Amino acid sequence: MKKIHHGIRTFVLSVTDFFYPFFKKLMPLQTFRYAACGGGNTLLDITLFIIVHDWVLHKQPIQVNSHLLVSPYIAAFLCSFCITFPLGFYLNRYVVFQGATSAKREQLIKYFLVVMFCLVLNYGFMKFFVEVVRWDAKFAKVITTGFLIIFSYFSQKHFTFKLEDGTELID
Repeated sequence: MKKIHHGIRTFVLSVTDFFYPFFKKLMPLQTFRYAACGGGNTLLDITLFIIVHDWVLHKQPIQVNSHLLVSPYIAAFLCSFCITFPLGFYLNRYVVFQGATSAKREQLIKYFLVVMFCLVLNYGFMKFFVEVVRWDAKFAKVITTGFLIIFSYFSQKHFTFKLEDGTELID
């Protein structure tokens, strides 16, 4: 398993770091890695959302029981979340913020808390944009994701993966 982990981490670092020279003047390496990994994970999230929403659920709600009807965009969002949450933690821990010194369990708990807060924000924004503003669910998902990327980056950098002495990671 360690060989697989090392291979994946090495591959992701080599791909992201290959493109970094083009962005070196715009941002530090850690920020670029976050943008690349987070962008890839976000693209996967949106792709999974569309596939589940349009092709798996055919834009139809899911009747869970006699009292619970889940809208197709919320069900699609939850499905994509189940895949992108563990992938996001892995990329943040082993690629983006690899110098963080706190224990993996502590990081996972903090990462989970930030993601849960983002989940609540995501749900609220989606409900608002789709049901109040009447935007298309896919457009609402993209706009919501943009808001949450900014919040998530600063939360992960300054809360989840900060150094134990309170200093920030330096590239």
